[in-house]
Amino acid sequence: MSSSAHLLAVSQIFGWQDPGAAFTAISQIGTEAAVLIYFRRDIARITVSWAKSLRQPALRSSIDARMGWYVILGTIPIVVLGITFTSQIETIARNLWLTAAMLAGFGLLLGAADRWGHRTREISSLRAKDAILLGGAQALALVPGVSRSGATITMGLTLGLTREAATRYAFLLAIPAVLGSGAYEATRISNDPDVAWGAVIVATVIAFSVGYLVISWLIRYIATNSYLPFVLYRLGFAGVLVVLLLAGVLNA
Repeated sequence: MSSSAHLLAVSQIFGWQDPGAAFTAISQIGTEAAVLIYFRRDIARITVSWAKSLRQPALRSSIDARMGWYVILGTIPIVVLGITFTSQIETIARNLWLTAAMLAGFGLLLGAADRWGHRTREISSLRAKDAILLGGAQALALVPGVSRSGATITMGLTLGLTREAATRYAFLLAIPAVLGSGAYEATRISNDPDVAWGAVIVATVIAFSVGYLVISWLIRYIATNSYLPFVLYRLGFAGVLVVLLLAGVLNA
């Protein structure tokens, strides 16, 4: 649902200072820790298979070995764009008008992909070109309002993946990007005396607790339900932001 958009809006509503991209990146480590625990068996299996395939060519065609490469391939776009546009991500990309537009626009895209996607492909059908496209979609989440998992799931559904396959891959793909971004930002601001590390730690713990519950629920939910509630939520949230911006309650 885009944690960065919620942090931006809520911080202004309560009169707090913009927590910034660094705060968002570090606190999301909590969510990713929940992903690591929930998908621990998948991660262990993929990691072992990928490592073994480096020495044993016969294993390279297995889905687990290929998945290791696909996650690496899919991570490249967000790393390149994140480093290239660091300044813009921390400044102009945090405009609330842009955030509202991304919430609504990508909500509609998710709805369209969920409605008209074929949803016949399982995760075992992924190919390298799919990984690159999915990675490109994930990279769009550098802009607040574009949900990291939402953008990846939208692309997955567009490529014909089932809801469960698209969701599972979205969570796995996010692991290196989120952990890497969080570690980088933590190192970058480690000596900044103005950083409220207590708030950062509390936010990270909350993100972990909520994240684990949401992941567990979502995987069960999408097995038999559509993404329509999430689409409506994004549109509603975007509408609220626009109203608050027009009323002067929020400053873009």
